[in-house]
Amino acid sequence: MAEHDTNAPPLFEIGDLLPAPSGGPAFMDLKHPDYAYMFGFLQADGHLAQGTGHKGRLTVEINVRDIAVLHEFRRLTPYNSSITERVRATNFSAEHHSATWTLCDREARATINGLGLPYGRKSRKITPPRVEFSRRDYLRGVIDADGSVGHTGQGLPFISLTTASAAVGAYLCRYAKAVTGAARQIGRNARDGIYNVVYTKEAAVQLAGHLYYPGCLSLARKQTAASALASWERPADMPVRTPGRRWTPREDRVLLVHDDAESAAAELGRSEASCSVRLWRLRTGKVRCPKDDAPVGP
Repeated sequence: MAEHDTNAPPLFEIGDLLPAPSGGPAFMDLKHPDYAYMFGFLQADGHLAQGTGHKGRLTVEINVRDIAVLHEFRRLTPYNSSITERVRATNFSAEHHSATWTLCDREARATINGLGLPYGRKSRKITPPRVEFSRRDYLRGVIDADGSVGHTGQGLPFISLTTASAAVGAYLCRYAKAVTGAARQIGRNARDGIYNVVYTKEAAVQLAGHLYYPGCLSLARKQTAASALASWERPADMPVRTPGRRWTPREDRVLLVHDDAESAAAELGRSEASCSVRLWRLRTGKVRCPKDDAPVGP
């Protein structure tokens, strides 16, 4: 059964969406799993261009090996659209073979734009939908477009998302914590300002199994990779790492007052090494110092 967010206000009424000719769900009704997936994929990998007057188009260009998903998008869209292929030189390949789905209809573009796919550059602007939507299908679409599923070089299962959107990255963290119990905090990569959210081991197995359920719309290769994760079992000699103890503003204040890792460690009940690293991070600005009015006592 599809899962929904019920608290967010809609941008417009679902009943105002255009009905599909087949009598099925309305076009881009995000409560429907396939449309939720499609919208997540479009937000991550689509481009909505606005031309002069009423002209414009929505395009999605992907490797030709994944062309099947574009045919699904065309099937789900009750407007004229096309799929083309081309071979060109890129920075990564002399003969990159890609497929592009193109949708020009103004009414369809208005619907997709109204749901939260901006015109032009959008990587940092996108957010989860503000209408009711099937959450795991939406996130699977985002991960299919901008994420990875598989095994690391050491054979550990993983599922990850690379995104420039703080809202989408944070939403995945909240959702995955509810599903797996694994907590993540996002932070932009210092080199390119991108968020990288990664889950490994049991958390990856649980999350992949939840998102890539049997019969769901997805990239076939990632569905296969997600299914392969289910057979992973933690080796008997691999210890389970307990969650780290997070530093509080009070502890930071105590550490700064002592200005000495050894003496602060005894008061805080932490290791001297932990206090030494934290004190260095506070002094160098790697983490923010607590406000001057932060209490030192309990």
